[in-house]
Amino acid sequence: MRGKLIIFSAPSGTGKSTIIRWLMGEHPELRLAFSISCTSRAPRGEEQNGVEYFFLTPEEFRQRIENDEFLEYEEVYQDRFYGTLKAQVERQLEAGQNVVFDVDVKGGVNIKKHYGSEAMSIFIQPPSIDELRRRLEHRATDAPEVIDQRIARAEFELTFAPQFDKIVVNDDLAQAKADALALVETFLKGIVNSE
Repeated sequence: MRGKLIIFSAPSGTGKSTIIRWLMGEHPELRLAFSISCTSRAPRGEEQNGVEYFFLTPEEFRQRIENDEFLEYEEVYQDRFYGTLKAQVERQLEAGQNVVFDVDVKGGVNIKKHYGSEAMSIFIQPPSIDELRRRLEHRATDAPEVIDQRIARAEFELTFAPQFDKIVVNDDLAQAKADALALVETFLKGIVNSE
């Protein structure tokens, strides 16, 4: 049976990656599999082509953009691209995997538009901008000016929340995990029952 798509987007520091890792690690019955993206950066450490990413040169990436092969892509820095290939997602769906996307808000909106009712988009929202700032400062991984940039970006990203199917407010991580699980289970069961 063909899989479905679950799209997660959120401002940095909201807990999205933690929630996704928990869903994928603790709930194998959901048959969740990460969308394997492409990047034009070099592999890091033990990363392998076709496992963490498909590694392309900037030229190959541009050629695939020209050929309209991406569901979504972004040039983060000059010649540093990230994107999701349509053909790869289709392979995973045909294999019966429920494909999980951890993407920026624009990518999330684009994937949802492309797949419609086959996809559910979930926006993970911080309880407030002040709380998000506190979390980012507590992480102690970024300089104050980087935190300011992340907060400014988060304020922009929050304007996209109404374009998502569901919003989960991560005020309490255990509750946010439970909310995300309930949404995913309902979505996957609803699709199965209607077929």
